[in-house]
This record gives sequence, C-alpha cells and structure tokens, in this order.
Amino acid sequence: MAHTCVHWFRKGLRLHDNPALMAALRDCKELYPVFIVDPYLHNNTCVGINRWRFLVGALKDLDCSLKKLNSRLFVVRGKPEDVLPRLFNKWKVTQLTYEYDTEPYSLSRDRTVAALAKERGVKVICKISHTIYDIDRIIEENNGKAPLTYNHMQAIVKAQSPPRRPIPAPTMEDMKDVKTPCSENHEMKYGIPTLEELGHGTAALAEELFPGGEQEALRRLEEYMKRTEWVCSFEKPQTSPNSLSPSTTVLSPYVTFGCLSACTFWWRLTEVYQGKKHSKPPVSLHGQLLWREFFYTASVGIPNFNKMEGNPVCTQVDWDTNSEYLAAWREARTGFPFIDAIMTQLRQEGWIHHLARHAVACFLTRGDLWISWEEGQKVFEEFLLDLDWALNAGNWQWLSASTFFHQFFRVYSPIAFGKKTDKNGDYIRKYLPLLKKFPAKFIYEPWKAPRSVQQAAGCIVGKDYPSPIVQHELVSKKNIQRMKLAYAKRNSTESQTKSPRKWHGVKRKAPSVIDMLNKKDRKNVGAN
Repeated sequence: MAHTCVHWFRKGLRLHDNPALMAALRDCKELYPVFIVDPYLHNNTCVGINRWRFLVGALKDLDCSLKKLNSRLFVVRGKPEDVLPRLFNKWKVTQLTYEYDTEPYSLSRDRTVAALAKERGVKVICKISHTIYDIDRIIEENNGKAPLTYNHMQAIVKAQSPPRRPIPAPTMEDMKDVKTPCSENHEMKYGIPTLEELGHGTAALAEELFPGGEQEALRRLEEYMKRTEWVCSFEKPQTSPNSLSPSTTVLSPYVTFGCLSACTFWWRLTEVYQGKKHSKPPVSLHGQLLWREFFYTASVGIPNFNKMEGNPVCTQVDWDTNSEYLAAWREARTGFPFIDAIMTQLRQEGWIHHLARHAVACFLTRGDLWISWEEGQKVFEEFLLDLDWALNAGNWQWLSASTFFHQFFRVYSPIAFGKKTDKNGDYIRKYLPLLKKFPAKFIYEPWKAPRSVQQAAGCIVGKDYPSPIVQHELVSKKNIQRMKLAYAKRNSTESQTKSPRKWHGVKRKAPSVIDMLNKKDRKNVGAN
C-alpha cells in the first residue's frame, strides 16, 4: 500500500546521499518534505546572525532542488512534538522518515516523536547518514564504552567494514509516482522565513563568504578535489591560522548542516588518493573526518559531555568567575592584537582556522584568563557557522587540557604564536584596522611602542586600543601551577577510588532512538 510520508529535514539539508529521503520515496504517493524551526534549537540567544543566514540559505537551496523534482519544502515553527502530530492528522500521514541524530536533546526529542507517531499508526524510519559510521555500533564494539583516544578509535573502525558508499540524489524517475500537494498560499503558510522575520536586522551584516546550501557545498568540494597535490599533501598542523584567505577547505559548516554528506566527502577523498602518495590520519583530510567521528562517539558514550561537573572523564578545575575578562575576550578587547583579531574574525565571518581556535581557547582557559571552557563553549555556540554540539564540547575540553589532551604545560603564546606564520601582522591589520599603521616590530605588542610611534600610528594604547588585560608571562606560569594542582587532586582521587585512567572509556547507559525501533528497522538502519 502506498504511503503518505513526511520526510523531516533536520541536519541533513541535502538531496544527495540521503538514505532516509530515499526510504520516504519507496511506495510513496504523497511526500511532504518538512523543516521545523524548533524554539529549543533555533533561538536568538544561542544562534548568531551568521548561522541564521547560513541556515536560511541552505533551506532556500533545498527548496529550489525540491522544486526541480516537482516538490517543495514546508517550513513550520514550533516544538516538533506539537507540530508533527498536527501535520500527521492534517495530511493523513502514514510514514515519517528522518536522519539519525546523536545529540542528547535530539535523542530525547526523537524518542518522544517516535512514540507519538506510533500512537497514531505512523511508521517511523530512521537512517544513519550524518556520521560516517554507526556511532552506537562503535560503542558496542568497545564493550559499551566510548574510546577516549584517537588511536583506539582508529583501531575499532579499522576492524569494521569501510564506510558505506554514498547514494545519488533522487531523480524525476524516483519521483514519477510521487506528488507533493501544494496550495496557492504555500509561501505564506510554509515559506522560508527571512532574517527580518526571524528578528534580525541585516544592516550590520558583513559579506557572506560561505553561503549556505547543498549546491555551494558540492561546488566547493569539487573545487578542492581538483587540487590533487594539495589534497594528498594536506596536513592539518601545517596550515596557517592567520592567512588572509582560509588555508583549509572550510567545508566544515556544510558537513555540520548536512549540506555535504560526510560519506560523500570521504569517498571523494578516497578517489583522489587512489594510487598516489598521500598524508594519513590524524593529520590528513580523512583524519579530520575521523576526528569528527571520535568526538561524536565520545559525546554519545560520556554522560554530561558538555559540562565539567558530572562528566566522568573531565578534570575538575577551580576556574575563576570573571565577567569582565570574559566580556573582553568575547568582544575582542583583551589588548592582545592576535587574540582580538581572531575574535573579530569569528564575530564577523562565523569561521576561524582551527589553530586560531586553539589560541583563543587556551588564552581564555588555562593559558591566561583562567575562565571555564564552558563559557567559551557558549560563545562559540553563538558565533560559529560550523557549530557542532559534540565537536564544540570535545574541542573545548581538549584545549583547556581538561579531557583527551593532558600536556597542560604547553601554552600558546598570544604574541609569539601568530608571528610564526605572519611576521608582518597582515592578519591583525585586516581585522583590527585601528592598528594597521603600527610597524611590524610592534604590531603584536603595541603597548611596547614608544609614545611617538603610537601617535604616528594614530592609536594610543590604553585610550584608543586597550592595554593588555593580563601579563602573559606571569599569569601563564601561575596557571600552569594551578593546573598542576588540579591534576594532582584528580590523580589522588582516582588512586583512593582505585580507578586509574588506564581504561578506554565509560559505560554508556542511555538507549538510542534506534534501539527503540523494531528489530527489522534496527537491522536495516543506515542501509541504502
């Protein structure tokens, strides 16, 4: 019997390699592609305007692609558990399809929605395609624990089958017996909201360097894949944090929103690597995709992953609470030009290089300001285009030396680090034009410039540009000692509880949404 199906777009904002969408089209007579503006996920307190703009662009692109298949996107607002039952009744829906999502809120939401669908006789099909591997299976293969080292993660996935091959986007042939009923007032009822309708003024918006959408994602992918030698020799640590144009692919926002399938990316890289000498994980582009899988697995297997308290693998640190320091860091007025230039780029463009993220994260936490990584996590949550719940939490724990990385005595200098790749300070001049007339000798430390040099540059430190918020040489040494104490305390606690850190993870307790589905669906999850 033919279905009336809602395909619920969440992160997988694409037609290519979308197994849940293809499942929706099988034996389907009516298809309703739906995107829900969820007040929990899409609110102005934690989503900055750049990410809103990217999302709106991705939805427009998706709608445009669906139109070419004689379908449309239906955008509705509200809590999914309220919205979807209404749509089930209104459209007489018999099937719901969506992509599996591993975030805690998403798992809870999807359990609720799956139960509501079952009550109404609506069949639920959930497919894995946001990650390369089945994250739950990785944890199962590791005795119900999340691996806590990259090498251990590599060993687990190496023992598994290669990542599944991506599937093509649906064609008119796939849609030949499928209709999407649309009314004349579709735009008014189900249209994509503008930034203004979402409560954002656009006057102060900078140029959009990374437009949202599947077509732009695929264009960028092919553009980079043509650079065979660059792809094969790519090593993440060797790229520049302060080049004037990105020294990496900037495909991360497209993978985060699902405009680009991670599996598609993986296999295109495999094609480029074929028969050629190339870099290997963890530094290669394949390695970057595996880092993503590593943090996803950790986020699923470790309780309270985005918090310090109640997180069994996170070192408990007596971070300071200092609202002035936090505001100065967030608002790019620490008095350290390299740090302030990075935070300015983040706010303006929504993207910064991964080593730039390292520098500002270390500065906020263990390096200089001794403020909790959770506070930095919130700021990145607002500003980053490629904000990913699991990666954001994992990287902040790493960079604060709280989890995964433990060489707390290795501190990024807010002065020397930037000089390695940009002695002239061109990056600083671009994002902090107030300092652009300073000689290269003083561009990283303008407070050391004689008054006459500051006057000639048209910028007096302490008046036009802030004096340094801290003395790096002093506070970094003091903070290393504070971190040493936190580690000593942790080690002492572990020895008392006879729980040394030789284990490879923590037992996972929470059931997944997929576990709730019937055995047949669980077996076929992620299948094409």
